[in-house]
Amino acid sequence: MSATHPNAELIRRFYDAFSRRDAEGMAACYADDIQFGDAAFPDLRGTNAGDMWRMLCESGKDLRVEASEIDADDTKGTARWVAHYTFSATGKKVVNDIRAQFTFRDGRIATHRDSFDFAKWARQALGVPGLLLGWTGWMQRQVQGRAAKGLASFQKKRAAKA
Repeated sequence: MSATHPNAELIRRFYDAFSRRDAEGMAACYADDIQFGDAAFPDLRGTNAGDMWRMLCESGKDLRVEASEIDADDTKGTARWVAHYTFSATGKKVVNDIRAQFTFRDGRIATHRDSFDFAKWARQALGVPGLLLGWTGWMQRQVQGRAAKGLASFQKKRAAKA
């Protein structure tokens, strides 16, 4: 793998757009049938993935993103990125250290999987409930449910504006 491969540049372009909160620039890096997953959004496909980034970029007023360790070859790539933001539901500051894995097709990102320590994130974002229950599947399912409802609400509002 190489940090100078065109797919590494694609990853860099994705995170540069993210650091500017340019969700359209991020979505442009994705294949139309992108498959994205992480602990909060385990299986987003197509426009849902782009809409998730649109929602996060719009709501993340103090969001700061730092990408590093970008590496890629013809078929796969990796990156580390750290997100600094205030979790809107609680007002708590979060620093989330994330590992990303990618696959590529036709010069775009075909799959994107983010991994992070959910229990550590829950302690920061949710406070005492996260400290006590962040390690449980139940808490992760609660977060996933709220995330899905938030995305659906965002998409509904966005469609109403269109």
